[in-house]
Amino acid sequence: MPEAGYLPIPMKLARQGVKDMVRISDARMSGTAFGTIVLHIAPESAVGGPLAIVQTGDRITLDVEARRIDLLIDDAEIESRLAAWNKLPPRETPARGYAKLFDQCVLQADQGCDFDFLLRIGKS
Repeated sequence: MPEAGYLPIPMKLARQGVKDMVRISDARMSGTAFGTIVLHIAPESAVGGPLAIVQTGDRITLDVEARRIDLLIDDAEIESRLAAWNKLPPRETPARGYAKLFDQCVLQADQGCDFDFLLRIGKS
């Protein structure tokens, strides 16, 4: 996964003395980042995951103890946004090799970003 989750405090907020903000991402982040961060929101926004429909001004609640994050818009608005959401343009699927395996078999981040055929099945 690319190192794409780190976003610095916007200058407008930094000038006001803001030292931390919640960051929510479907990307990966190294241990060098700091602050309040929720990673591995899945499925990723590129395939229509929850971050794809969040808009500026939306309210989001984060309850770390309960392990919940909620977008505070009603179900009708969620459905409307999903219906209007434009997927990324289709791309050519690799025909063979590692690229094809990666494209077809790698799981989302919350499932380990591993090949689906390497999962342990059955009793642990």
